[in-house]
Amino acid sequence: MRISVKGRYSLAAMTILAQKHQSGEQLTVLSISKKLGISKIYLEQVFSLLKRGQLVTSVKGSQGGYLLTRLPQEITIFEILASVEQSLFEKTEATITEKAEPLELAMQTAVFEPLDEAVKLSLSRLTLQDLVTEAEKNQLSQSYMYFL
Repeated sequence: MRISVKGRYSLAAMTILAQKHQSGEQLTVLSISKKLGISKIYLEQVFSLLKRGQLVTSVKGSQGGYLLTRLPQEITIFEILASVEQSLFEKTEATITEKAEPLELAMQTAVFEPLDEAVKLSLSRLTLQDLVTEAEKNQLSQSYMYFL
């Protein structure tokens, strides 16, 4: 499994949208790119893929922006990554020559396929709300001041 920069940006952007979801606030790509410190143009590509994956919707106009299509607890991390990654689970290339094809098949079925399935299951259990909760917990831990 390989997660690209596009996948990482999509998780970050979706987390920001999820934090504003309850208020119904629409966020522009520009505001999200400033908050994350990343390229607006690159983030527009990410949102195009998220929209195609039916995870966000756009509202046109001067007060427009993006909104989640569902509640944060209903969107899985797997869905987000699968919508923006070209090939989330690339087929493992053969490692052994054709002379040892049974061994190659054994590695595929005993190691690589179960590993991919375990990662997919794990990402499917983790929701966008879990990511929001973790981000907020980390934000709180950084806001404490210690005096000696």
